[in-house]
Amino acid sequence: MLPLNPAAGRTRLDLLCLGAHSDDIEIGCSGAVLRWLAEVPEVHITWVVLSAPGERADEARRSAKALLKGAASAEVVIGDFSDAHFPSETARLKAFLADLGRRITPDVVLTHRLEDRHQDHRTVAELTWQAWRDHLVLEYEIPKYEGDLGQPNVYVPLPADIAKRKVRHLMKHFGSQRSKGWFTEATFQGLMALRGIECRAPSGQAEALHARKVVL
Repeated sequence: MLPLNPAAGRTRLDLLCLGAHSDDIEIGCSGAVLRWLAEVPEVHITWVVLSAPGERADEARRSAKALLKGAASAEVVIGDFSDAHFPSETARLKAFLADLGRRITPDVVLTHRLEDRHQDHRTVAELTWQAWRDHLVLEYEIPKYEGDLGQPNVYVPLPADIAKRKVRHLMKHFGSQRSKGWFTEATFQGLMALRGIECRAPSGQAEALHARKVVL
């Protein structure tokens, strides 16, 4: 299959990564980010976590610092929105993202999936499309109890070392989540293995994304 890699042949890539909570971006697309950091000489990243109260804010900052140390620049933004109540804060969230949209023009926007069963995730996805209408928006997936994984149409094959690093990173930096039954190495490895099968990834592991509009 002909690969359409947004990093291919580029010397610079500007990424915007949006997550409702402190581990969302890492779960959904940190493998893709790590791969692009390895392939593109100059990567500039704006990393936005909209809700990270208390200990989770510290986790978000430490995680981003470790993950993005190869970037040419990395701006980490931690919001103060109320966990599990994003729909009631839609107006303030929309203003927050609109302000962000006025000052940055990313090549790729990574955000939550519109069909995500968690209301906070859905709200972020909906507002992303309002703030970045003329950009390549790729929506990542998050495994959860509700069983809302869909049929992705974009795949990022991951080298074995990057897939392993992603899992190690998640388990190291998000101690507050390890008590959750689904937050395990097996969950993250299993999903990457499944997506690796679907795209015939050479290493057998991949991340999957959803694209609504792509211009060729």
